[in-house]
Amino acid sequence: MCAWGWTEPESCMNIQFLLVKVHVPESGGPARDAPKGSDACAVAAEPPITSVCATRPPRPGSAPGRLHRPWPWSTDPWPTPPPWRIPTVKHDRTQPEGTRAAPVAAPPAAPAPPAASPRLLELVRRQTRLLHYSLRTEEAYVHWVRAYVRYHGLRHPSELAGPEISDFLTWLAHDRQAAPGTHRQALSALLFLYQKVLRLPVPWIDEIGRPKNERKLPVVMSADEVAAVLARLDAHPLSQSLAPVGLVGRLLYGTGMRLLEGLRLRVKDIDFDRRAVIVREGKGFKDRVVMLPASLEVPLREQLVRSHALWREDRAAGLAGVHVPHALARKYPRAAESWSWHWVFPHAQLSTDPRTGLHRRHHLLEGAFQRAFKSAVDEAGIAKPASPHTLRHSFATHLLQSGYDIRTVQELLGHADVSTTMIYTHVLRLGGGAVRSPLDAMAQHAGPPSAASPAHPWSPLPSPASTPAPSGMAAPPPAAPPPGASATSPAEAARYPGVRPPATVRPVREPATVYRVGACPRGGNAPASPCPPPPPIARAARATPSRATPNCTAAAASAS
Repeated sequence: MCAWGWTEPESCMNIQFLLVKVHVPESGGPARDAPKGSDACAVAAEPPITSVCATRPPRPGSAPGRLHRPWPWSTDPWPTPPPWRIPTVKHDRTQPEGTRAAPVAAPPAAPAPPAASPRLLELVRRQTRLLHYSLRTEEAYVHWVRAYVRYHGLRHPSELAGPEISDFLTWLAHDRQAAPGTHRQALSALLFLYQKVLRLPVPWIDEIGRPKNERKLPVVMSADEVAAVLARLDAHPLSQSLAPVGLVGRLLYGTGMRLLEGLRLRVKDIDFDRRAVIVREGKGFKDRVVMLPASLEVPLREQLVRSHALWREDRAAGLAGVHVPHALARKYPRAAESWSWHWVFPHAQLSTDPRTGLHRRHHLLEGAFQRAFKSAVDEAGIAKPASPHTLRHSFATHLLQSGYDIRTVQELLGHADVSTTMIYTHVLRLGGGAVRSPLDAMAQHAGPPSAASPAHPWSPLPSPASTPAPSGMAAPPPAAPPPGASATSPAEAARYPGVRPPATVRPVREPATVYRVGACPRGGNAPASPCPPPPPIARAARATPSRATPNCTAAAASAS
């Protein structure tokens, strides 16, 4: 830079002084400090660096050794610029003075050991977390990839292709009798392995068939059955401890939340002023707002008092805070230990986080509530395959029965498409779409059975109350009615005298007769002919005549 004339001479001297200070060793050589006005290149004469200290002839009247730009009338070209990075040269002081030392080559660096490549299952976990899949999806995909590798004798999936995948799925469906949903999940996991993890082409994807979607109606409990199950949950031993399964069950039925959505509630997610509950990161990582039942306001406040006592104990013991999503623990270091992020339903015992290894408090485990719910259903005598998710189905069905529109129910459930919510309209229909069975019509026309008619082989035995007692013995007390029985007939009232009949009995609906079935006489001995259409129905605005129907029997059947 000094040779180019881009800096002042004083700056060039400072640069040369720095170069001398770096390249000249501590012992020997000229003094490191040079007096002002002296020639910097003369100070750095051992060894000289001619590429940097090259000078032009001095300008008349200038001090010797000062660097300057060339004369304007000079025809000499500009000097070649030095390289930006000046290599460090080691000089050998054992050589004679005035000779330039040959650079000593540095020994070659040893190659770094190759990093160990991650295992296959670890690659699957990394890819699912990169794409922000849920924890349940990650666990399911890792399970099916492990089962696929073990099925083929621990061979690497890169050595396998479509025929091996087809063999595995055939074994899963034929030998293991897997359901269609399980079949589709395993296929999705293997396609994720080949397309997203191994980055291999899958031209055989069209040759592997997918099972058809199965259409199942949800299991729904009546209001009485839900009340019976919730009463058993309140009496469960876990409800007497820090795991109020009865309150969790009422919250799931009263809001329509899923099980994990209810167990993951934080203190900040309950708004008592607005009577709202905010569901964070539900299915599909979507947030929504549901109503807070007024009957649960006081029990929830009492639960928050118990949860706050556990929070104070954890802070006094110096434990790590609760789990917070994503990188909030790094962005807000005190958020995990704050009261607003604490669980509404914390677990009574501490646990170890499998990912971080921290000893912290988790929320109530879903398996504990599932076992308590199963025992409550069995004690209530409900013969349905009910699960905690049945409370969500019952919530949606009972709202539709109460007259709420389906769009409101869709928003409360968090469904992305209204067609998913439409499945609950199929449950609302009565048996067979409210069609009256012909067997009921036959029994009504035949009338009640007479006393002379022989008894059927499957007729019930006479009740103990109607059986005469032997002589000399007191009559036995009347038998207790079964749970949920009601006296709907005089015979049942005599058998169970302590049960009163229901307040209202819904009568059987009979279809109104629209057309008269049979011949329509025209008077005298006129032959039979099809009956004419009925008179038009008078309406408020106008009368719309009905079209003639040639077949009276078909018309009557369609009307009924």
